[in-house]
Amino acid sequence: MTTAEEFEGPTTELLQALIRNECVNDGTGDTGGETRNCDTLVSYLEGIGVDIETFTPRDGRSSMIARIAGSDPDAPSLCLMGHTDVVPVNEAGWSNDPFGGQVIRNADGLDEVWGRGAIDMLNLTSSMAVAFRALADSGFTPKGDLIYFGVADEEAGGVWGAEWMAEHHWDAMKADYVLTELGGWSHEGPDGDRQVTVNVAEKGLAWRRLRVKGTPGHGSMPFGADNALIKAAEVVRRLSEYRPAPHLDEVWGAQVASMRLTDEQRDGLMDPASIWSTLDSMPIPQARTCHACTHTTFSPNVAHGGQKTNMIPDTIDVEVDIRTVPGTTKDDVIGHLRAALGDLFDHVEVSELQNSNPTASPFGPSNPLWESVRTHTQVAYPGAKLVPGLVVGGTDARFYRERGTTAYGTGLFSRSMDFATFGSRFHGNDERIDIESLGLSARYFHGIATDLLG
Repeated sequence: MTTAEEFEGPTTELLQALIRNECVNDGTGDTGGETRNCDTLVSYLEGIGVDIETFTPRDGRSSMIARIAGSDPDAPSLCLMGHTDVVPVNEAGWSNDPFGGQVIRNADGLDEVWGRGAIDMLNLTSSMAVAFRALADSGFTPKGDLIYFGVADEEAGGVWGAEWMAEHHWDAMKADYVLTELGGWSHEGPDGDRQVTVNVAEKGLAWRRLRVKGTPGHGSMPFGADNALIKAAEVVRRLSEYRPAPHLDEVWGAQVASMRLTDEQRDGLMDPASIWSTLDSMPIPQARTCHACTHTTFSPNVAHGGQKTNMIPDTIDVEVDIRTVPGTTKDDVIGHLRAALGDLFDHVEVSELQNSNPTASPFGPSNPLWESVRTHTQVAYPGAKLVPGLVVGGTDARFYRERGTTAYGTGLFSRSMDFATFGSRFHGNDERIDIESLGLSARYFHGIATDLLG
């Protein structure tokens, strides 16, 4: 297989199989069942003369690694990493079976594969596997190792997936270069040129539980009461109004330069003194993304506490999703909370729920992976420019970057799959991917591996 169209059929079939395995990870207990997708991937890659290993930290939570050994032990290696779990669905919100893997033609005449994981990220997990197999079938002998990594538990932070693998089997998964999610969508730049986003960094994760203390009492006598719920409400209000200083770095500058904006908006988004007023003037979807890319964010999403309707509560727990910009430390997170809460900070006990540092990889013409990605983007979009991006959520790339590996989030999608379309389907209802994008991504990974390791 050498053309994108030749990759479409096998990638579609593999994606359908992975969707139908229904490896739903809701983050509790031993959900996920990723062994089903692990077994599917192993079966797909067996018999082509490559080394395959499986790893099972818990029953039903297997990951797999396939390897085409390189001819030069000193040559750089490349890992294609795709996770095998998906998030839950509300079936009532779907137009078609979320685990049917159906191919349905849309109003524009594009054939699309429907199902949970079609965007996040079984599409890339499939296209990477198809590219890997095509290389093995062709007798490709890379200089450095080519690794395919189908990993479990990404949707719950990687505890039984990439994190566990990095701690217990780093030698099996380690690589000099890694390609994984998120990225690869394109858009028309301000000068009419095609721009393709490749994510080179991601924000850190600092989930915190804020325990707000009060004094219990009878609900019939609330005047002057030390009500933990009322204080918790004020904690939430202050967090929602907190405005930390923006982080305006080279990656953000490249993002701004790629957007269709007025000169005033472009200047405002690069000025710490005017970025908030600029965000306020922009459409909410665009402003929300710009805000997340430039600020450590605080989203109080869960609250627990109280015992009975007629009892004034003495303890309320508020769980806050905090996402930190590059350069932020644990001490900085406490500093942010102190600044946001003011005098209420001393009424709050802070505990960690999850923590990971922001990570970033080098990019630009001097980086071989960046140049290979740029070269093979041209196959679909001649003359396209790469735009470095920041993932505001979390991916398994961080476990590689923390150990010095260059890791990018990317794929290659058709023009129909722009960022707005991608974002609306990510963890959303009616998740689906067009088959053209599947072929483009498989051809893309095939070309990068050939170029980088050949």
